Amino acid sequence: MATYLVGDIQGCYEPLQRLLEKINFDSSCDQFWSCGDLVNRGGKSLEVLRLLQQMGPAFAATLGNHDLHLLAADSRHPYGNCKNPELAKVLQAHDRESLVQWLTAQPLAAFSPEFNLLRVHAGVVPQWTCEQTLALAGEVSAVINSKDFWKFYRRMYGNRPAKWTDRRKGWARLRLISNILTRIRFCRADGKIDLKSTGAPGSQARGYRPWYRHRHRETRDVTIAFGHWASLGLRMKKRYLALDSGCVWGGQLSAIRLEDRALFQVPGVKR
Repeated sequence: MATYLVGDIQGCYEPLQRLLEKINFDSSCDQFWSCGDLVNRGGKSLEVLRLLQQMGPAFAATLGNHDLHLLAADSRHPYGNCKNPELAKVLQAHDRESLVQWLTAQPLAAFSPEFNLLRVHAGVVPQWTCEQTLALAGEVSAVINSKDFWKFYRRMYGNRPAKWTDRRKGWARLRLISNILTRIRFCRADGKIDLKSTGAPGSQARGYRPWYRHRHRETRDVTIAFGHWASLGLRMKKRYLALDSGCVWGGQLSAIRLEDRALFQVPGVKR
């Protein structure tokens, strides 16, 4: 049995197939974990979702910002007339309801005691512990799995508020939790995030640092696996694993076998 952690797939169906073949993946005994962004930009999001859903309990993901974007599109377009043609194929598919329900059931954060590993799509702010991260992710999951899911998707977009405090309430609190877990790259020590800077470390605004570089981060006792940051690239460190190696941008699709940290890669989409 082996456990593989994969980077951002983003609708790149052929690279995903090649990667599964390369690792000789067996869904009867192996695990295939993702940090999110299963869909969008690669051209074959529908095929990717079907393949991953068919893995059953062998596959698990944490939702990324592109995954949430698909779920928001589902809530707004009951007839599938989404302007994004790749997402429209999902929304017009005969198995749309099954795929959307399956995707909605994926959490925004997950923890593995075996590997002392916290999985999120983008990152955390310094103030959050592992336990708090899981609890806050659960707040968003509870809403998107409730009858009020459409209310959240209507209010999900936007960069404000930008600074975390436990006193945040209502939709602003849920939007900020979602933005931190699925969009963060840079933040300040006081928990204020910068969502406008999307480049590599060094390109951020003054006073901000990559979220994982804060010395007193409360999650330093666990290893955090994340994707989202193609310009950061693949990084395999003791306390964090950055997995977005730019598959959809002509880079590579990467997977790490957690038992021994062996790296497996296949070429991404040609541009």
